[in-house]
Amino acid sequence: MRLIFIALIAMLGACSSSPLPNASDTLQQLMDQAWQYRLERNPQLAQRFGDTQAASQLADLSPATLAAQHQQDLALLRQAEAIAPEQLNPTERADLAILRYQLHNRIDGYRYGAHTMPITAESGFHAYIAAIARGNTLDDPAAQQAYLRRLEALPRYFDQQMYWMRQGLQSGHTVPQAVLTGFEHSISAFITEPEQSLYYAPLAALDDAAAQQQGLQLIRQGVIPAYQRFYDFFVNEYRPGARSSIAAHALPEGEAFYANRVQHYTTLPMSAEQVHQLGLTEVARIRAEMEQVIQQQDFTGSFADFLTFLRTDPQFYAETPEQLLRYAARLAKQADAMLPQFFATLPRTPYGIKPVPAEIAPKYTTGRYAGPSDDDQPGYYWVNTYALDKRPLYEMEALTLHEAVPGHHLQIALSQEMALHPLRRFSYISAFGEGWGLYAEKLGLEGGFYTDPYSNFGRLTYEMWRACRLVVDTGMHAKGWSRQQAVDFLADNTALSLHNVGTEIDRYIAWPGQALSYKIGELTLWRLREQAETALGDRFDLRQFHDQLLLAGSVPLTELELRIQSWIAQQG
Repeated sequence: MRLIFIALIAMLGACSSSPLPNASDTLQQLMDQAWQYRLERNPQLAQRFGDTQAASQLADLSPATLAAQHQQDLALLRQAEAIAPEQLNPTERADLAILRYQLHNRIDGYRYGAHTMPITAESGFHAYIAAIARGNTLDDPAAQQAYLRRLEALPRYFDQQMYWMRQGLQSGHTVPQAVLTGFEHSISAFITEPEQSLYYAPLAALDDAAAQQQGLQLIRQGVIPAYQRFYDFFVNEYRPGARSSIAAHALPEGEAFYANRVQHYTTLPMSAEQVHQLGLTEVARIRAEMEQVIQQQDFTGSFADFLTFLRTDPQFYAETPEQLLRYAARLAKQADAMLPQFFATLPRTPYGIKPVPAEIAPKYTTGRYAGPSDDDQPGYYWVNTYALDKRPLYEMEALTLHEAVPGHHLQIALSQEMALHPLRRFSYISAFGEGWGLYAEKLGLEGGFYTDPYSNFGRLTYEMWRACRLVVDTGMHAKGWSRQQAVDFLADNTALSLHNVGTEIDRYIAWPGQALSYKIGELTLWRLREQAETALGDRFDLRQFHDQLLLAGSVPLTELELRIQSWIAQQG
């Protein structure tokens, strides 16, 4: 793999004084080089693609390394910007658009100090790195030794992350203090006796006593102390020193940063004000539909009274984690059964259902999709079983369709199984992927879901939730809204539990702009479907339309629109 990288550098160097044969060849070489950079920077991904050396490594986040990577990205972008899209075929044009999109994001992330904020309101590097242990089977001596080397490297990885967080404290690049209450529990969950550590679990299943003892020593002397140092740093330095403001505008270069994030996450040339006004329009439209559902139930109270009823009546909540998981599993199988009606192409990769890991559950969202860690692994629909009285059953149909199928699992699994360049197969563009997830929720109306009025209200509250995101994200980060103002707006317009309202608002504060991608993407997908249905009439085939949406992988919305318009023209 490293020989390939060296060869690519040599080829590009040799061609620096004379043009490559054509734009297609240039693009292919740049795509290959960008993918190679990604593998070198992400040892866990490189391991998945067969790099046995990477299996013993963790990412290097030293200042010199990050600076060198930034220069690599700048050089690649200059070459990518020099390619004329009109010289490429449609697939190559999408390749170029995605390459530029990824490079711009990495370059902008470095410029705006993303590496100095490796935590969010929900979680952080300390929880994500635990993936090296979770579900890991050490089935040969080489794998055992590689895992031990990663345990040995983990303290260095933590120290590098804390170095950047200290730099952020000095420069003003921190997560807002307002969203960090209780975050320390996600760290202390890893501070256990070595034998009880998640990091020991892969070793506990071995017959090799020597490897087990070596692992225990590394966990006792390196891993757990690293978590303890991070805990002490967070409690004593980071949270007390974190910024008091919540707005992205308050960050260094904050106005430019937020405008950048709006365009990145929507993939469209939209301003924060345009997004805000669109959100208000959508909130009004969806509110009218919600009021209609309430009227059909002959409910005598106000809209607020109905929300209180939904949030407090025990009939809407599971009594045990197992009951909630079983309900999610039943809905998932119902969703599986609707797929042939709507999709001509289905993925081979299956998915399972499991609870959100306990160490991150208290501040985590209600559910999420976790993609397969390897070609022989399934994806997973994570269901949060923490605080059951905050996980209403009337939301579960929409949640399942979004996170499992026909939402994230279907879209991501298909993308990773396509005959596309790996830079595209393992790309995730939020406006497309989250837009698809929300589109999938509403598609359930055509697939036999939401026959119960409360579940239909749950669907509408999920749609309203995403519309509210347009309002509160831009409100907090660009228009001076307080956290309480955002909490009140979301609580007053949706049936989300108040616990979820709080965790959601904290998520938007810590992750500016990302929440905009859902509704913007969904509105674009439905608009493209309406255009295709209107243009093709009786010739419109929904299954083929969905193939056109999905089989190019995750793409910017502007590229998706070109693809659908071309497909419509071809049908004529």
